[in-house]
Amino acid sequence: MFYFPAEYFLQAYSLPLIPEVRFQKDYFSEYPEQIRVSGDVSLRTAVSYTRKPGYYAVHYNQPSTVATGAILRLNDGAMSTTGYAYAVFSGEPNQSEQGILSPVYTLESNASLAVPTGLVFIRFAEGVDVESQREVINRAGYEVAESLYYAPHSAWLRAKSGNIVDAIAGISQLEAIANVENVEPQMLMERGLR
Repeated sequence: MFYFPAEYFLQAYSLPLIPEVRFQKDYFSEYPEQIRVSGDVSLRTAVSYTRKPGYYAVHYNQPSTVATGAILRLNDGAMSTTGYAYAVFSGEPNQSEQGILSPVYTLESNASLAVPTGLVFIRFAEGVDVESQREVINRAGYEVAESLYYAPHSAWLRAKSGNIVDAIAGISQLEAIANVENVEPQMLMERGLR
């Protein structure tokens, strides 16, 4: 028979409880952590947006329905070209949220909060109008959402699926189209004073 002093027994069996670890659900796991936008393709300059954990955006199709508690409102009281008003909240999304949910990103250079709308701006070389490129745009998974009469070589596009994540994911396919000079997702941010 073995003899163990009582203090060893108490030390072995009275270890502090380990708290239960719960991982937050990543509501936006299908979205990229980082969106790198080349901007002007010919200059090879780049801008980077990074997904900000702990924040989410709600896209409301009625500006008057924006919930209280938002830390940032974009297009509040006015409809944007996308037809939505946007509100940024901290925390996790509530399952009962009315509207489209999306992640919030920060702009690398100044940490401003940015909300993707699902629209992508494309500009072709001067003299190459968007209408002549409609078929190749469609093959890349996009459709023309708005033609710009004052700039026939530019347009706002949306993913054929209508999903924001698909609009972001296909940017590299748009950049690969011949004669493309600029491709950028529309990212709404708070207006800054100069």
